[in-house]
Amino acid sequence: MEFYRKRTLQSLMEEERNGVWLPSRACFTAHQNVYEPEPNSQFASARASSASVMSIPLCATSAETPWTLSPIHMSSPNSLLYQCLASLHRHEGDIFAIAVSGDVIFTGSETCRIHAWEQPYCTKIGHIKANAGEVRAILAYGKVLFTTHSDFKIRVWDVSITEGFHPKKITTLPQRSPFFLFSRKNSHQHKDYITCLAYNHVEKLLYTGSWDRTVKAWKVSENRCVDSFLAHKGHVNAIVINQQDGCVFSCSSDGTVKIWRRVYGESSHMLTTTLKFQPSPVNALALSSSPNTCFLYSGSSDGLINFWEKERMSGRFNNRGFLQGHHFAVLCLEAVTELLLSGSEDTTIKIWRRDENHFHSCLVVIDRHQGPVRCLAAALEMESIVMWLLVYSVSSDQTLKVWRVKFPTEKNLQDSEVNEQLTENIEFKISPVLSPSWVEKKLQGNHF
Repeated sequence: MEFYRKRTLQSLMEEERNGVWLPSRACFTAHQNVYEPEPNSQFASARASSASVMSIPLCATSAETPWTLSPIHMSSPNSLLYQCLASLHRHEGDIFAIAVSGDVIFTGSETCRIHAWEQPYCTKIGHIKANAGEVRAILAYGKVLFTTHSDFKIRVWDVSITEGFHPKKITTLPQRSPFFLFSRKNSHQHKDYITCLAYNHVEKLLYTGSWDRTVKAWKVSENRCVDSFLAHKGHVNAIVINQQDGCVFSCSSDGTVKIWRRVYGESSHMLTTTLKFQPSPVNALALSSSPNTCFLYSGSSDGLINFWEKERMSGRFNNRGFLQGHHFAVLCLEAVTELLLSGSEDTTIKIWRRDENHFHSCLVVIDRHQGPVRCLAAALEMESIVMWLLVYSVSSDQTLKVWRVKFPTEKNLQDSEVNEQLTENIEFKISPVLSPSWVEKKLQGNHF
């Protein structure tokens, strides 16, 4: 797939006629408001023209499933930075959650079945049948899968695949007390839907956030809840964990983002910082962490993505600004190295790249969903001069889509910039947004 191309007035005119999204470079901070359009940027999210689109016919995955392979609209690979590899449509009910583990994609919906698909083309492997439906959160870690259900419980599954797909339930949290003959809710059980999960790899602790405004910590190996605390005044919408120091981040519809630390030598947690307080609900969190840097992102209903950087010496998180690009609420975030993916109520997926100066460039806009994008997952693939990103998205349009997005490596970018400087011969500055009539007059030499 040819990735680099010379930007001319003719190509700009064709891009606008085909509805191409043009990139922008934006970084908003508390002290400055900078917006720098990049007319010569090599990144653009391309839409296929009607003349080059072909459809792959519908194909039911099986006679017993409500899932159907949707048409995939494909264009010439020379004009695309991304392509849709697979699209699954669910006819009955919404898709609530998605998780990726190795070569398997897990989806949770309104039913009691958790479906497993082989990535990236969504070939069905099998399904897990639970005793309760409405699987609103899924988390995969190694060969273990955590799912939450309408009975406000967590189920833990062994999903190791050897010969065939034969998952086994390990446990249910919380477990029913043997002293009760009749069904009774455990005192450690959530009292409303569990909407988010996070797992501490070092301490082997599972964290759950719920609409009952609490966060609970579970020692899975001991089948017990080790701590439960009232985290927010509203629904807990997302939880992420810094695996390097064990800090727990939570966000809520009350407009806050909070940092919690486990008390040394104990199971209890204490609030250390409240990063944000505003009327707009915070729906999503993502953590981009490395040995040298740590960035926290939050997506809220006002369409903004706030981000903070952790100081090396003090460990304090300082607000570095916000990203503005979505028209409606940001519903989900996913961080992969220096890349950030955001899904929105405006039906789009945006992929941002952070540079060493904390500037964020919007590289790609994917706008193929017909409803709000509610879940995202991503995996990185590297080649010598090209970086591939597999993106998995779930929308309220009842579809699961798999995308392959192409990015250049730093060496490829530098070579492209050198070639562009040697061959560039433009007599006038061009705008990133041009009307076709203006371009036609310019091409004809009618200077006005």
